[in-house]
Amino acid sequence: MNDLVTLGQRIRHFRTTAGFTLDQLGDRVGVAGSQLSLMENGRREPRLTLLSAIASATDIQLADLLDEAPPTKRAALEIELDRVQRSTIYASLGLPKIRPSKGIPDETLEAIVGLHHELATRSRQAIATPEEARRANTELRQRMRALDNYLPDLEAEAEKLTLAGNHTTGALTHRAVSLMAESLGFELVHVHDLPHSARSVTDLKHGRIYLPPASIPGGHGLRSMALQAMAHRVLGHTEPTSYAEFLHQRLEINYFAAAVLMPLKQSVDFLSEAKAQRNIAVEDFRDAFGVTHEAAALRFTNLATSHLDLETHFLRVGDDGAVYKAYENDGLRLPLDVTGSAEGQFVCRNWSARTAFTRTNRTTEFYQYTDTPNGSFFESTQTGTTDAEEFSITIGVPFAHSKWFRGRATDNRRASTCPDETCCRKPEEDLRDRWSGNAWSSAKLHAHILSPLPSGTFPGVDDRELYEFLESHSSDAHKGR
Repeated sequence: MNDLVTLGQRIRHFRTTAGFTLDQLGDRVGVAGSQLSLMENGRREPRLTLLSAIASATDIQLADLLDEAPPTKRAALEIELDRVQRSTIYASLGLPKIRPSKGIPDETLEAIVGLHHELATRSRQAIATPEEARRANTELRQRMRALDNYLPDLEAEAEKLTLAGNHTTGALTHRAVSLMAESLGFELVHVHDLPHSARSVTDLKHGRIYLPPASIPGGHGLRSMALQAMAHRVLGHTEPTSYAEFLHQRLEINYFAAAVLMPLKQSVDFLSEAKAQRNIAVEDFRDAFGVTHEAAALRFTNLATSHLDLETHFLRVGDDGAVYKAYENDGLRLPLDVTGSAEGQFVCRNWSARTAFTRTNRTTEFYQYTDTPNGSFFESTQTGTTDAEEFSITIGVPFAHSKWFRGRATDNRRASTCPDETCCRKPEEDLRDRWSGNAWSSAKLHAHILSPLPSGTFPGVDDRELYEFLESHSSDAHKGR
């Protein structure tokens, strides 16, 4: 049977066409007019025998009542209004429901229903599915490749803030970061109760940037988080309206923070001197500015082409071989899925990003030449560990550029024919014959691949938790903590 709302509209249509009131039709079919009213409003399902009686009384066929189409354009609008007002989206607004009385013109109903449809469309567009996220990330990676991963406008803004913090050389101090915040009208406040969904919170009303406790390990992380929060203000960011815009903002604040932690002039001077000595090493660059290996490697990609005339590639790879981050402008063929996304794809087992996991001493960088169908590359890889897994950070350049790097004398060399599956994907025949049909493994399920990415208010911060946090910290008693 068709849905009750449409059925009710058809009962009402044929009743009024026949000239009956609710009570008059009720008397003819043996039910109270109030019961018929409930049926016409879609709130009660009539028995088939009653529907047959109604059809007979109004001189129509039973099939006419059971037709799934709304009887009139007006009825279609009322049915659609009822449907959208029963949606979760409308319920979340906390607004009263509109009853489509006879006094409401059709044009008004069309406008209300149209607004509901637009609201639903925008809500769907705001949900970043994993597929949409990969597509947006791919577009951003391709855009940055065209720019050689270099953003001169952000470099200029970062230089201004660096001057405000009186930072000249070496690792950026927490004191300098505080001075930078003050130059923008903000105070850095460390608290223990940040919202779970936020890395930092900026109180625009009182001019405070709330960060995790200053005593947690990893000073680079705190400096970077503070600078990223400042970047939103310096770069004039507003609330993103799509996941692609959210990703672009994240890239900009990360770039900006890195450009302050590793200022342009000092970084180029340091790397140019290392190149002159044919001794470029990410680990030296990292230690000179007191940042993580990953931050130094990514910053190197910002400057390598524009200031050192070097094409390069960057990889962050998990211990299972899956790509977390990737960049290249040197011709390395990244593993890509059908959408062009590298994230989540597996790099060749013969690349340095994976062979580095097999060595015993991981305190220094691992060097390797890798021969691929797209040319030979020199790669430098450093491995690390998180609470969840191991990972590797790789910087690579074409063979011709290896002469500028420490480790170029290494004897480590591997050949890769990927994406040819015979390279490292397909098992050798004797192994396949021995184990085919005799083994079964239960694969890991990464739950996050089933979930949509932040929707609604980007970047997915819980509004209630955020506002309660700000309210609890809005008094002057919290200043200077």
